[in-house]
Amino acid sequence: MKSPLRTLATLALLILTLPACTLGPDYHRPVMETPLGFKAEGSWQESAPRDEQSRGLWWAVFNDPALNELEQKASTANLEVQAAVARFDQARALLGVSRAEFLPRVDLNASGQRSKISLSQFGIDSSGPSSFITNYYNIPLDLSYEIDLWGRVRRSVEAASADADGSLAALEAIRLTLQGEVARSYFALRTVDAQSALLQRNIDLRRQSLNLVTSLFDNGQIGELDVARARAELAATEAEQAGLQESRSKLENALAVLAGQNPSTFNLAVAPLDVRAPAVAPGLPASLLERRPDVAAAERSMAAANARIGVAKTAFFPAIRLTGNAGFSSSETADLLNWDNRTWGLGPSLSLPIFSGGRNRANLQRSKAVYEEAVANYRQQVLVAFRDVEDALSALTALKKQEEAQQRSLQAALRASDLSDKRYRAGLVSYLEVVDSQRTALQSERLVTDILGRQLQTTVTLIKSLGGGWEEAAL
Repeated sequence: MKSPLRTLATLALLILTLPACTLGPDYHRPVMETPLGFKAEGSWQESAPRDEQSRGLWWAVFNDPALNELEQKASTANLEVQAAVARFDQARALLGVSRAEFLPRVDLNASGQRSKISLSQFGIDSSGPSSFITNYYNIPLDLSYEIDLWGRVRRSVEAASADADGSLAALEAIRLTLQGEVARSYFALRTVDAQSALLQRNIDLRRQSLNLVTSLFDNGQIGELDVARARAELAATEAEQAGLQESRSKLENALAVLAGQNPSTFNLAVAPLDVRAPAVAPGLPASLLERRPDVAAAERSMAAANARIGVAKTAFFPAIRLTGNAGFSSSETADLLNWDNRTWGLGPSLSLPIFSGGRNRANLQRSKAVYEEAVANYRQQVLVAFRDVEDALSALTALKKQEEAQQRSLQAALRASDLSDKRYRAGLVSYLEVVDSQRTALQSERLVTDILGRQLQTTVTLIKSLGGGWEEAAL
């Protein structure tokens, strides 16, 4: 009689010699033709995600220590990022579960039983005892192993690996979105600070004007109408200032949440908007789009769906499992581990689907449809990526022209305000002309500040659209 080890080795050798195949289509990324330059015609290249490239601390190009500190806090304390990290850990753990199917499963199932058996159930009439008591103790190691003849396990691992990569890309997408939101909110707050400083300066000027017209009124040089207008303009400017403070509080609270801080204890000191948007070269290479993590996540979702087509196909073929056990059994615990009481068993099992009511075919059709959906989502994500960049580039171009025109308007408005003030002091014009020219100058200054803030926020949007990792010198 052959030993169990020799039998097991022979059976394992036979299994290894069986021809194995992997059902389902091998994954090939769909070709996406993308322009080498934005809005350029006639030059195309194949696009492939390169999400593994580091995005770096792209916000450092703005050289703002307060922004740098906020970004660092947000990257570690933001709760959405922490949730995304947990989702990635889940996906990585599921990959480990899938890989475990490559190995056999071994379980220890110890048992013990004491039974009373009646002889009458066997049709035995006895003048002696009508029953007897038996003991049975068993300590087996049970082994189970699926022979991956059709590639079900391989395709499952392939899908789980793509899911884990996609989860990592999704994590990076959330981080990049968070970084962009922090930077945009920060520059919006600094824009409010700059506008508030302008208003405060105008409040001081209007108080001086009110003192001036009040003095002239007291001396009988002007009527009360000019005093009323001066008071109205001062009150209106103070009301605008209060509205800006409300906007600042909301932006500060938003930054607190983004940075994972309690808004009740979070404070950001007032600071001037002395940051300029970094210059953007007009011919940005389209390959930078390949750094976008959302595109990479869509591509990995497509790869996972492709692998699951193979998993669905294996349901049409027989599943072969190798099962075995080895251990000890005895009616007495004292000699349970005696070598003579050893037991073993080994053999294959086969499960062949005969009739499932169309379940397997429907599942395969669904897997193919899920893949087609993932392909469409991937292509759409690439188009959205190009749209985002084009929108940001066109916005920056328009803002540059607006800035140049508004600077000219501001210089003219300041000159007009100065002239009207001198003419009023000389008694040549009414105070209404002074108020009107001052209001125009203030509006022009606020528009210049607003354009600068929008340039900074749009530059952040462009960097995010390119996947981060912006280095001004490299462009």
